[in-house]
Amino acid sequence: MLGHIDYINLLPFYVFMKKHYSYYTTKKSYPSKINKMFEKKIIDAAFISSIKSKNKKCLDAGIVANKKVLSVLVCNGKNKDDFESNTSNILAKVLKEDGEVIIGDKALIRYYLQDNCKDLAKIWYDKYHLPFVFARFCINKNNKEYKKMINHFLNTKTYIPQYILKKYKGNLSNKQIKEYLNLISYKIGYKEKKSLKKFLKLAKNYE
Repeated sequence: MLGHIDYINLLPFYVFMKKHYSYYTTKKSYPSKINKMFEKKIIDAAFISSIKSKNKKCLDAGIVANKKVLSVLVCNGKNKDDFESNTSNILAKVLKEDGEVIIGDKALIRYYLQDNCKDLAKIWYDKYHLPFVFARFCINKNNKEYKKMINHFLNTKTYIPQYILKKYKGNLSNKQIKEYLNLISYKIGYKEKKSLKKFLKLAKNYE
């Protein structure tokens, strides 16, 4: 069984899965809940929050933002974690950014409303000149199957049909969704690994 995070940033992956691997069963939830299900081995594989991926068997695939992400914000107000998140809450502390942490599609909508929020991936990039890895694809079992599937995904350009975009858009336009998805990549290479190592080292003080 595959963990399914129903956020726009993973829309290309799930459209790809539906087209090529529709026989896989999935269990849907938000990131921090998916992390717990993975730990308990309720699911075989999933995109796991970077902070929870330490010492796990992970592939060179994840959710990566280069210079900005738009969907991981810290907004004016009292310090408050987002219960759906693990990595982003720690990232705000590492970057010493006070305020309310907001992630996912609700954050993306808020970004476009220009609601006194800062993009945490942009702050990270401005400070370290590295992309930020928010999640990694990790495996509990069926290693060969998932390696083959992820390799296929990373080498496939996925087209998202209009009717699927409409389902997710909410207050967002198709143009905004496409603009957002252009900021996301899924391959974890040298720079991404360097960034991840730096984040995990800095995060030790806040776990």
